[in-house]
Amino acid sequence: MFDLDLQSRTPIYEQLYKKTVELIIKGVLKENDQLPSVRSLAKELGVNPNTVAKAYQELERNKIIYSVSGRGSFVAKVGDSSVKDYILSDFDEKAQEALKIGISKDELKERIEGL
Repeated sequence: MFDLDLQSRTPIYEQLYKKTVELIIKGVLKENDQLPSVRSLAKELGVNPNTVAKAYQELERNKIIYSVSGRGSFVAKVGDSSVKDYILSDFDEKAQEALKIGISKDELKERIEGL
C-alpha cells in the first residue's frame, strides 16, 4: 500500500506523507481507518521508525490523521483536514500548467462543469 522510492531524492517521510494523502484522496483510506503502527510500518518499509513517526507527526499537525493514546493513528474527517487544501493546491498547479500551454479558462470551466 505504501510503495516508496528509497532511491528518490525526496525524503522518505515526505513520500510517506504524500502517499498517505493520495490514498485518502483515492478512497483507499477512509475516515477513521486505522493506520499501521509506526513500528510495523517502519519494519514493512525497511526504514527507521523515526522516519515514519516524523511523517505521522506532520500528518497529524495538518489534521489529516489523529492519534488516540494507546490505540494508534487514524484518518481524520476529510472536511476537517488539509486534504482539501492539498487537492485544491494540486488543482491550481495543473490549471496554471493548462493555461500556460494555451488551454483557455472557458475550456477549463466547461471541463469542470462536465464532471
